[in-house]
Amino acid sequence: MDLKVPINIVEEFSEDDEVHATGLLDMASGDISRVDYEDYDVDTQGLPCDREDYEFSVGILRNRGKEVEFRVDVNKTTGQYSVSVNELLEIKTRAAALFAAGPN
Repeated sequence: MDLKVPINIVEEFSEDDEVHATGLLDMASGDISRVDYEDYDVDTQGLPCDREDYEFSVGILRNRGKEVEFRVDVNKTTGQYSVSVNELLEIKTRAAALFAAGPN
């Protein structure tokens, strides 16, 4: 089964700065593809994770006004975004419980 869901990505920096992006999370592998940055040019500024003040990245999965937030790993060598196997399992569990509840 090929299930890729749209997510938002937020890159956090030490100076209260953020870079926002969107991507597709593969719910089978944990890989994140088609990362598209908002108001940030990778060609001229480099990857956000390469900045000296980079701290961490989070992903947000949204559905009908509800959301699940999770840790996103960034491979600094390849620039590939992903979530760990344990994190992916947690996302699936939390998302199923949250989204199955239906709208309030």
